[in-house]
Amino acid sequence: MKNFLFITIFSLIIVSSPKADHQTINYDFNAWFKYEVKGSNQYYKFKSNIVEDQDVKKEIENYKKTGIVSYLLFENDNIVIDYQADHQLTSNTSEKNKILYGSKSVGKSLVSYVTGHAICEGYIDGIEAKLDDWPILNNTLYDGQKLIDLLNMRAGDQKYIGEKNFDSDNKLKSTKQNVNTAPLKFIMQYQFKNKKKSKATYNYNALATNIVLNYTIFKSGNNYQSLLNKVFKDHAKIKNSVYFLRNSTDETEGSGRYSFYASRYDYLRIGKRILDDWNNDTCVGKYLKTIYEQRKNKNKKSYKGDKSGQFSVSQYTKKYGGQFHFDIIGLTKKRILAMDGFGGQQLIIDFDQGRIIVVNSLDRHYNWKKIVLKKLKQK
Repeated sequence: MKNFLFITIFSLIIVSSPKADHQTINYDFNAWFKYEVKGSNQYYKFKSNIVEDQDVKKEIENYKKTGIVSYLLFENDNIVIDYQADHQLTSNTSEKNKILYGSKSVGKSLVSYVTGHAICEGYIDGIEAKLDDWPILNNTLYDGQKLIDLLNMRAGDQKYIGEKNFDSDNKLKSTKQNVNTAPLKFIMQYQFKNKKKSKATYNYNALATNIVLNYTIFKSGNNYQSLLNKVFKDHAKIKNSVYFLRNSTDETEGSGRYSFYASRYDYLRIGKRILDDWNNDTCVGKYLKTIYEQRKNKNKKSYKGDKSGQFSVSQYTKKYGGQFHFDIIGLTKKRILAMDGFGGQQLIIDFDQGRIIVVNSLDRHYNWKKIVLKKLKQK
């Protein structure tokens, strides 16, 4: 409880801080407990065939205005575009590539990827499994709901949280509390007891993801750390440590959260593993194909960007499934799996072209259509 009180006070300080012109929602990496997955000695080694790209180079060099600090494009089994801004960097190249970048909501998609592995390992029966065996959810709005409905952000919780009605993915209607800064058990007991779900509709929110994450922790029990090791160290073959943040060390409280940290090349390694899973039709590849088949319409009224007119892949996709964005405007016939995070974080995998784009950013003022969408349109 002391740990929770400290984190709650710390989060209130963050929330009450004045906003700058740029998007500045941050969760201090050093202020939270963590799940760590150490890098592999047999990490995946990329081949490179680097070309100069003036569009990307210009955006990176102007990072104080654009916000973009790292850009990677992988295709034809090679890294072909590779730029990193000079913010907070040393002159030591090896140290530059160890810098941890926060995922923001890209971590939601990575939670789904871990869930797919949990299904394949037999911890969870499948995407149709009902969440009726977990005490934390007893007599709440989410009790007995199907896993796929939470993965698709269609849990009928739009009266209480979510972007559909409240212009926020993490603030509760009643208290404005950020659900990322409190254990799930606390949220369920004081906010969702005896609440009834509404008609299923797309309602993007952080709580659904944290329920999926902590349900996976509950079902895997003492093997959750081993599951993470298998996903990232053994399967994706990361080089440096990666992390999921957590609110406390007590897993019975539902302390896990989707905030994820990794180095730039390790994000690309994860993307490459997802591409290979899909192409090789592994068990996890079949999971990805299943959630692709069960994706649902977002029913968006506009594809004109956010309130500031800025774009990223979440604003420019028609469908959502399994915590991933699908069906990019103008590219709906292509099988592209997209991850999107606050401030312009992007991890996008084009299964048809074998292309991966990774963007790490401090803000979303870069020209997304020019350096991301335009690349995805290339044959």
